[in-house]
Amino acid sequence: MTTRQDNSRRFSERFMTVVMLLGSMAAGLPAAADDGTETVSFEKEIAPILQTHCLRCHNDGNAKGDLSLTTLKGLTESEYIVPGQPDDSYLLEVVTVAEGEQRPSMPKEDEPLSDEQVALLRRWITSGAEWPDGLVLREQSKTDGTWWSLQPVADVGPPPIDEEKLDSLRTHAPDGIDWSAWSTGPIDRFVLAKLIEKGLTPNPPAEKSALIRRLSYDLTGLPPSPEEVEAFLNDDRPDAYERLVDRLLESPHYGEQWGRHWLDVVRFGESNGFERNVIINNLWPFRDYVIRSFNEDKSFRQLVLEHLAGDVIGGSDPNVAIGTAFLVCGPYDNVGNQDPVQAALIRANTIDEMIRATGEAFLGLTIGCARCHDHKFDPILQEDYYSLYASLAGVHHGDRVIATPEQQQERTAKLQPLQQRQQELTARRNEVQGAINQRADAAAAEEESKWTRPPVDRYGTEETFEPVEARHVRLVVLSRDDSPTARTGFRIDEFEVWTGGDAPRNVALTSNGGTAQGASRVARDFAGAYSADLTIDGQFGAQWMAAGPELTITLAKPERIARVLFSSDRPRSLDTRHHLTRFVGDYRIEVSLDGNEWTTVASSADRQPPSPAHRRQRLVDRVMTDEERKTLAELNRELADVNRQIAAIPAPPTWWIGQFRKADGPFHVFVGGDPQRHGKPVTAASLSVLKSGPGGYELPADTSESDRRRKLAEWIVSPDNPLTPRVLANRIWHYHFGKGIVDTPSDFGYMGGRPTHPELLDWLARQLITDDWKLKPLHRRIVLSQAYRQASTWRSDAAAVDGDSRLLWRFPPRRLTGEEIRDSMLQMAGKLDLRMGGPGFRLYEYLQDNVATYVPLDNPGPETYRRAVYHQNARAARVDVLSDFDCPDPAFAAARRSATTTPLQALTMLNHEFPVGIAEAIARRLEAEAGDDAAEQVKRGFQIAFARLPDAEEQAAAVEVVHQHGLRAFCRALLNANELIYLQ
Repeated sequence: MTTRQDNSRRFSERFMTVVMLLGSMAAGLPAAADDGTETVSFEKEIAPILQTHCLRCHNDGNAKGDLSLTTLKGLTESEYIVPGQPDDSYLLEVVTVAEGEQRPSMPKEDEPLSDEQVALLRRWITSGAEWPDGLVLREQSKTDGTWWSLQPVADVGPPPIDEEKLDSLRTHAPDGIDWSAWSTGPIDRFVLAKLIEKGLTPNPPAEKSALIRRLSYDLTGLPPSPEEVEAFLNDDRPDAYERLVDRLLESPHYGEQWGRHWLDVVRFGESNGFERNVIINNLWPFRDYVIRSFNEDKSFRQLVLEHLAGDVIGGSDPNVAIGTAFLVCGPYDNVGNQDPVQAALIRANTIDEMIRATGEAFLGLTIGCARCHDHKFDPILQEDYYSLYASLAGVHHGDRVIATPEQQQERTAKLQPLQQRQQELTARRNEVQGAINQRADAAAAEEESKWTRPPVDRYGTEETFEPVEARHVRLVVLSRDDSPTARTGFRIDEFEVWTGGDAPRNVALTSNGGTAQGASRVARDFAGAYSADLTIDGQFGAQWMAAGPELTITLAKPERIARVLFSSDRPRSLDTRHHLTRFVGDYRIEVSLDGNEWTTVASSADRQPPSPAHRRQRLVDRVMTDEERKTLAELNRELADVNRQIAAIPAPPTWWIGQFRKADGPFHVFVGGDPQRHGKPVTAASLSVLKSGPGGYELPADTSESDRRRKLAEWIVSPDNPLTPRVLANRIWHYHFGKGIVDTPSDFGYMGGRPTHPELLDWLARQLITDDWKLKPLHRRIVLSQAYRQASTWRSDAAAVDGDSRLLWRFPPRRLTGEEIRDSMLQMAGKLDLRMGGPGFRLYEYLQDNVATYVPLDNPGPETYRRAVYHQNARAARVDVLSDFDCPDPAFAAARRSATTTPLQALTMLNHEFPVGIAEAIARRLEAEAGDDAAEQVKRGFQIAFARLPDAEEQAAAVEVVHQHGLRAFCRALLNANELIYLQ
């Protein structure tokens, strides 16, 4: 038998972590009998210890130290325990105090195990380490299937109002409250009952001017015009507010506002992120689809189905298939990796991003936490995660052609005759070219005998010739070394022109009076970075980057020259990237005295060609007749014309909506999240905690990729799935009141918030389902409630009980979002362009080499004056007001917007060119609409900015500002007022 010393040497390193976890076992376990003969209940006494303190790191999906404690096999094979022999069981050795030590070697950081705990382990091992057959332990999460969000949506009605308690509170309540309305409206009864429970009362209704401003921003993201405010204030009809609600819900700007909210949730971004962060120019149709879906009040159930399986349920309908862009509108790593291990990890990370987005957006669960192990807090198994992995494994980032069958047929009808002519011309050209190639092959031996010199050398190519008088020397490039047809794009670091005789001089040097001319590639902001002057500066390293085929050197005076030497990398210092080392291929050297008459003094004609392609081109040029040259030119011209006609036929739309391929199975749990370590096999299935309902599913391994996604989508919106309607109803509430009934909109698990009004949340979810998952009826119910229509007035007594207004004793004020602020400024200035849809505008200059750079525009023009939802929203792109006022980076989903207060916000609104220009435009608008009267200008300014008139004190102060500092100063003050950016 292996000794304990051998065990120690063999297993101590792997067991270290296990014992550390065992050390945290809770006190209070049943005491052991002194004689050690009593049988220990594994399920009641031992299993809870392993489940609570060990399995999070030592399970089949995350076997640290290659040890899994889910079965007895893991303990006995490693000899951590030897059944019936406690003295030979290494487990007991490390948790027992050794002689001369103050505490056991393990655990190091936690309290030592009590004597009772050690005795319990010894009794279990002594009695044979009983472990029921087939039992596989799982780590216990903080919650199980009884968690509140996993329960069926309750069929609840509004609670009764405790009139006795309410009567006692009324005497201390503010005046003007419509108690009858509060006691009858369904939403208000839920809210009022909770207020009464806490000894609180609501606020009276808000003023009509505040209410229209609140509602207009809430439903459309835009301020009401002064004319709309005046019309509402003067509307005395009993249903004036209801009419306003209906008008705003039918506004096309409703979809822009609420579509923007949803784009936050689904992490919509128009670049791929990561280190390359390349722009995606064909993802904007998804943004328009989302806006259109909200405006049409599309059933959210249908929207979810389209997001996950639009291509399946919609067939060739582009308006449905576009929905699958949800899966691929998040960040993804497109750098690529030749290492298959790293490539597999990148692919796993890509699918993980989709799983997290799906779980959080629709289910409000952090499923991604189960990637490496069972969820620590929620009843989500690692197998659940990889079942979703199997459901989405066929999704790949990329674009796809979108066209109806009719569109495809129409395009085919136009293409067919042109493609037929293209084939005929190509065949004729190949026939002529084939005859030429045959003669070229026959002449190869004779021609190649003339190529006696080595090919060009980028480290130095030299030509010598009989001395000749010249003032101009010209290099004429006939091809590039990597292409027999390209005549530009090569590089030269130095071009030398030497005199003959015993004391030769490089007369081309700038220091000797030489000048150089040649078309150059111009670097942005650095006009001389790659100029031809670099070829005669006498220094190596910097290169002329040719944009034309000729380099002309003009000498200070006529010289008798006999040699030229040119190169692209004379010091041999450049790396092997081809674009850095491109050089001249075939060429000729010409000289002239007057710059008009040129004589060829050297060429590459007798050099070996730099490539097989050059060899072929030389032979063809040698044998081709003038007639053949003319015929080929005519065929090429006609072919080019046909190609232009083909290119002029619009291609079918290609949108970034994902590519779907057969999912490569079988699928397994990845042990520890590592794709190289396969654990238990899995198939596409719903979450195990919700699988027992009618909507749950577990699919055969051979299920098609499309059916996997379709089944996942159907399960998410199945009538018995309690999460989706709750999450959606809570999101709507969140955007209306600033915080949801659950204040973590994408996390309904243990680590998320608890609902303040759980019955109200279920009532809203049931109303949503009853309304066929349409959102506008739910909006209407919420904004017609007294809870929504009450004033935002602060009351210290109520705030002492509920400082965050979670119980809604007042309407919680909120700051406008960055988009709302920018749109409002443009609207105030009369410059907002309300055109909807289409490719987005940019508030940055996009630069791309291997990686992308986004340079903010200093002075954006009128083409950028559209609503901010149409901005091409690239990841990691900082832009003026939007970034300063917390528009989230779409690298991650933004279930909640931040609302920070920073000095940069004030500096931007005061000094940035955009707000300064807006203030100028507002001033011109006030002059046009209010004339030269400062008092009227002030009134109009308040109406435009705040949807109200100034009071007497404000009026007097503002008029004084206009008189002393000018109308533009007053307009800048309007833009910097808190009232402009806060919604009461």
